[in-house]
Amino acid sequence: MDVLAQVCTAVAALVLIAVSPFEAFLVDRPRVQRFLGIEPHGIAHVHLWSFCIGARNALAGVGALVGLWIVNRGDETVGTAVVVTVLAYMLLSSLAMGVADLLGYWRPRGGSVRGTVASSVLPAVALVTLAV
Repeated sequence: MDVLAQVCTAVAALVLIAVSPFEAFLVDRPRVQRFLGIEPHGIAHVHLWSFCIGARNALAGVGALVGLWIVNRGDETVGTAVVVTVLAYMLLSSLAMGVADLLGYWRPRGGSVRGTVASSVLPAVALVTLAV
């Protein structure tokens, strides 16, 4: 597996793991809401979903790191399959955030652009690198 793909995968994984506690446990704090780009109104009503998103992001990050470990310490073909699967999940779930914004589910509208772009770039670069 190409070094660029591995670096992009590792950084994307570490970002997901680092952000997951904010989504899962700290979403009710004003500084976290500003960081995530979300409005403070109705946080109590969405805390269940934010917890689940945080948990899924942590699992995706761990899955990517496990895939990289398999690539470098085990079977490269199996590890690459794990990494590609996790990268596809990262990219598609990030793009779903952008679609939700286009549908008007993000408040304020357009508020997901920064997060969508930031969370899409590394998985996209890694997938393109792997495909070439």
